[in-house]
Amino acid sequence: MSDDHGAAGAMSFVFEAGVLKRAARTGWWFAGVKHPESIAEHSFRTGLIGMMLAAMEGADPARVSMLCLLHDTQETRITDIPHIAKRYLTAAPNTAVTADQVAACPPAVADIITAAVAEYEAGESLEAVVARDADKLECLVQAVEYRHQGVDNVQRWIDSSRAALTTTSAHRLADAALSGQPLAWLNPPRQPE
Repeated sequence: MSDDHGAAGAMSFVFEAGVLKRAARTGWWFAGVKHPESIAEHSFRTGLIGMMLAAMEGADPARVSMLCLLHDTQETRITDIPHIAKRYLTAAPNTAVTADQVAACPPAVADIITAAVAEYEAGESLEAVVARDADKLECLVQAVEYRHQGVDNVQRWIDSSRAALTTTSAHRLADAALSGQPLAWLNPPRQPE
């Protein structure tokens, strides 16, 4: 593979990933959210949550962030299939979609991406467990934000996301999200007297 061909293949994956900036997280439509966040927005915050959870759980924050960043890249090709639709549809495995997506990338790029997606999908390493918790926790946080914006039908997302959490740290962060206020960070810190 020539360097130019590999660069073109890598850039093709980058352009494809850009679609995630425009693709909505469709499950929120069932809750009445007219303009839900994009898949890219979800993945960005999942990466931040993953980094924090990794630090709290003793996992590798960089690895967890990478798994989080890549966990939904397949949705450029198979879309964000809502949970209810999964009863009726069978999508190709994420590992197969990823292999197609990176087939024209330089081998080093394809290898790192396919290995990360395979690790996330297997869910066996500490990093994959933490990344999966980050994905569910981000959904819970988004539901809390939508609830504070007046969307009433989000409790099932909160409940299912919370039930899927496995790490102690994710449960602690979920408790904080459920008892917190999404805009509390706007209040200036209290100054010592």
